[in-house]
Amino acid sequence: MIDMTELAAGAEVAPIGEGDTVADMAESPQFYDLTEPLTAEKHGAWRLLPGDLAFARDANSVMLAASEFAAASRSYPILFAGNDGLPIALLGLERHNDFVASGRWTADTYVPAYIRRHPFIFYATEEPERFVPGIDVASPRIARGGDRGVALFDGDAASAATAQALQFCEAFRRDCAVTRLFADALLERDLLVDRRAAVTLPGGGAFDIDGFKLVDRDRFDALDDATVLDWHRKGWLAAIQFHFASLDRFQALLDRRAGAVTTPSAHSEGTS
Repeated sequence: MIDMTELAAGAEVAPIGEGDTVADMAESPQFYDLTEPLTAEKHGAWRLLPGDLAFARDANSVMLAASEFAAASRSYPILFAGNDGLPIALLGLERHNDFVASGRWTADTYVPAYIRRHPFIFYATEEPERFVPGIDVASPRIARGGDRGVALFDGDAASAATAQALQFCEAFRRDCAVTRLFADALLERDLLVDRRAAVTLPGGGAFDIDGFKLVDRDRFDALDDATVLDWHRKGWLAAIQFHFASLDRFQALLDRRAGAVTTPSAHSEGTS
């Protein structure tokens, strides 16, 4: 059983910060151990190997872009981070990802874009609209030579595989920028409220999940007509409805935690 109540003490959802959408020089985002700018001069002979998603096995949450809500709501509760209001997918009721087994994601569930882009990323620069491509050089998918996998560069230019991966990262970065505006609007309208999930396991035992917010239904229903029209045009009303619908997935997480369906899928690659 899962009881949603106001915030109280308990085990927190792992925090996801705005800095996790792009890298900076001082701190590595979630899943990235050692990032550096991607250049032909340094990485011209490096290769990208096939890999799996084992790097995400210990994460119980990951950031979502608002454009992912429709797909993600069928698999995960969509919550909002307690620290900055950004949306997250809850991947497990404890500090573990219940959708990864032996490096493979569970069949017929949506794999968030944040995870699929790894090991590529963008660096923020001092210019607000300029971003530099980067890579997690500690990833097991990166080889510093040899002939396995695919080349990162073709001469001085990005290889086709790298170009495709960076296009995916750029699309995700743009979606995240829109999502930041969405989250800011929710915060400005005071629609996000702190909540606690009290979890009772079928075999006994109980624990709480804290550190997240939900959209308050009464405050949402009280929005003025001008805001409703504006948010409808932006697609934000639909996103909020997907958020509401996704909360039914808490029970599915509880079932999974109790040993329900864990069939792995063929989707085991990173960026696609």
